[in-house]
Parts: sequence; C-alpha cells; structure tokens
Amino acid sequence: MVATDTKPVLALNDRHGAPLAEFYYLPQSQVLYVQWHGNLTADEVIRGVSMGTKLMATYPFTRVLNDKRTTSGDWSEALPWLEYEWLPLAVAAGVRAIAYLLSPDLESQIVTQDFMAAISRQLHTALFLHEEPARRWLLQQ
Repeated sequence: MVATDTKPVLALNDRHGAPLAEFYYLPQSQVLYVQWHGNLTADEVIRGVSMGTKLMATYPFTRVLNDKRTTSGDWSEALPWLEYEWLPLAVAAGVRAIAYLLSPDLESQIVTQDFMAAISRQLHTALFLHEEPARRWLLQQ
C-alpha cells in the first residue's frame, strides 16, 4: 500500500531505540497506514497510538490500516485505554473503519480480536492476514 519511496509522516522508536511504528498518510484514500514492529507492550502501544492520534489534526484520515505482521507480545493492558480514551477521539475526528493485519504471534492475535470486538460497535472493522484484501476492504468503507 505504501510506495517504497514514501517517507513516513511519523516514525517512532521504542524505549530501547528500536523501531516501534511508522505512520504513513495516503491522501488519495484518506488512509493512515501504521506499520508496527517488535515485541509490543501496553505502554508502547499507548505511546504509539497517542502519537498517531495527534496526526488527526494535520492529516484528515477516515480509515486506518493497522499492520502488526512484524510484531509479537501481549499488549492487553492497553485495551481499556484504547476503548475508552482513544476510540471516542477517533470517532469524533471522523475515523470510520480499521483494517487490521494480524501478527503471526498467537498471543497478539488474541489481544487483537478482543480489541476489534470492543471497537466494532462504533467503527467498521475487519481482520486480515494479507495486505491486498485488507486494502480493498478498507477502500470500500
């Protein structure tokens, strides 16, 4: 979905200096593509999502492609914050759909399914293993 020569609008490292997430804005489709990396913790997810939320003021995205294919870890302690703090901000800012590319890590997949179930009452959501179907679905939302 992101051209190889595209630069992220935001790149974050974790507290050890390793890549955490890159955020790409795709104006033609109003998509924020977020590519996550590494073993995620609740603190890192909250920090990354908080920084990404600040992008709403500058980039009018209505869809999010959340790519966690290169991640692992249990970030379940972030779920209440995501549901009760982030979700209302996202909905108010006009976000209407999230396509989620699953991690191969089973622990992360379980947390992701819980997250998607919690937010699906307010946003269109779908889980995917591959980018192309996720992109197609997202552009139809």
